[in-house]
Amino acid sequence: MRHCYYNESVGFFYNNSRKELTSYWRTKDVLVVALGLTVSVIVLLTNLLVISAIIINRRFHYPIYYLLGNLAAADLFAGIAYMFLMFHTGPRTAGLSLRTWFIRQSLLDTSLTASVVNLLAIAVERHQTVFTMQLHSSMSNQRVVILIICIWVTALLLGLIPSYGWHCLCDLGNCSRMAPLYSRSYLTFWALSNLVIFLIMVVVYTHIFVYVKRKMMRMSKHTSFHPRYKETMINLIKTVIIILSAFVICWTPGQVLLLLDGLACESCNVLAVEKYVLLLAEINSLINAIVYSYRDSEMRSTFRKILCFICYRNPKYSPASVKSSVTKRRILSHNGHSTMDSSL
Repeated sequence: MRHCYYNESVGFFYNNSRKELTSYWRTKDVLVVALGLTVSVIVLLTNLLVISAIIINRRFHYPIYYLLGNLAAADLFAGIAYMFLMFHTGPRTAGLSLRTWFIRQSLLDTSLTASVVNLLAIAVERHQTVFTMQLHSSMSNQRVVILIICIWVTALLLGLIPSYGWHCLCDLGNCSRMAPLYSRSYLTFWALSNLVIFLIMVVVYTHIFVYVKRKMMRMSKHTSFHPRYKETMINLIKTVIIILSAFVICWTPGQVLLLLDGLACESCNVLAVEKYVLLLAEINSLINAIVYSYRDSEMRSTFRKILCFICYRNPKYSPASVKSSVTKRRILSHNGHSTMDSSL
């Protein structure tokens, strides 16, 4: 019968995993917390702005923007989770109860998983609209709601599993070094799951990139090729490159580090950079708001109206007026089919 250590302190598990716990604030700890809190505040403000814009402007009441709003909500949650971590890290870690430690980690896992799965949903939606040459997806609001619910259920399951059994409190030999109360098998599972999602996203966006590039080359051979169509295609290609680059740069280091830790790589000094790769993953929550929202001209216009308090008193500005004043941008190709005027 295995012996479980439910009554031990957090320090006991950190000592078991040979992860250092300090009783004072080091320069490195102060720097990480300062950067982390700064990033968290910016993430909270930018994603609140995105959510507000989607709610206020009725032009954004379409499936892709609902998914963008949900992504902003996931990133907003990630900002809160990371801020909670910053207030419970460094010398404060030793004073945490096992319950508080699990809450701290579950918040991070749930929010980051929701963000990643949401990115995958957006990638699939963009793939569908680009290949059908539509401005917006034909997905019904009911299906979007079901999809959003599935995203959060998946995120909650993956985030809460360690707290309800997939930990190492009863198996000290299987404890992770980066997360000393987590089982290495869970870290391996979580890292591989995210890496699979990354691979799917890369395939989807690469397919979009290749399709758009070929489409643009074929269309350019026709004299009736609309210049605005070319501009839209180029913007789409740029966005795809930005999305893939930011995603790979921000997420891959952390997932690889988790995988190495989960596989018990003794020669890998995973603890040396763990805080920085987590901060890098959090920065992606800020980049998401910029890439997916700020590159939309109508979204930027709504942002300006929200940030300008004078405009709130202007009776000319209302959700209805915004919708009526800005028509859906559609560009007709040489054969009369409409395509989207969006860098999403």
